[in-house]
Amino acid sequence: MTFPAQIPAPRAILFDLDGTLADTAPDLAAAVNWLRTERGLEPTPYTVLRPTASAGARGMIGAAFGLAPGDDGYEELRLAWFDRYQSAMAVHSTLFGGVVELLDGIRADGMEWGIVTNKPARFTDPLVPQIGLAHAGCIISGDTTGFAKPHPAPLLEGARRLGVAPELCWYVGDDQRDVEAGRAAGMVTVACSWGYCGSIDPSTWGADYLLETPAELLATLRGLVGPRAAVA
Repeated sequence: MTFPAQIPAPRAILFDLDGTLADTAPDLAAAVNWLRTERGLEPTPYTVLRPTASAGARGMIGAAFGLAPGDDGYEELRLAWFDRYQSAMAVHSTLFGGVVELLDGIRADGMEWGIVTNKPARFTDPLVPQIGLAHAGCIISGDTTGFAKPHPAPLLEGARRLGVAPELCWYVGDDQRDVEAGRAAGMVTVACSWGYCGSIDPSTWGADYLLETPAELLATLRGLVGPRAAVA
């Protein structure tokens, strides 16, 4: 855990979705392995697929088929993966342990919270209520602003919808582009090592905080804003 100096107390916390609030990798992996078995191929081991989950179709298809955007066959697989995933998005996806308590604590302490994800709205809109996140103060999907992270526009739109200045927002994510987007938006950044994190060590991302659990994030926030006193 890092301890930056002169961090202002936040008024809102914005979160990435996949690998930060929710463990969606099981359903993402199942969709891409369905494509493999449909083509007579053995499933790709889950241990190979899981670290790529935050990269969406690019990560999953890259790990399962060795293809990248622009390669022959990639676009066909991407569209087929989208359709398959949409049909079974919340079979095994769950919130990470401690997330419910984290979000309850944020609200109890008078802060706002919202979701900013690169996941397209066709998935985000139905998934969020199914996994217990319908009470988010804002939901910004990858196609809400016309830009995706690491561009700061989605984060700035989240702050605007919450009515909080960007410099009083924190952005929490499990991918290097989350930290890049947060810094570009002028927000305090948190790298959550409980997420997928990909192949690059999160300690090298330049985040203001590197935290191991949702409980540690709540404790860090309360060290700055203080828990709201219980009402008698």
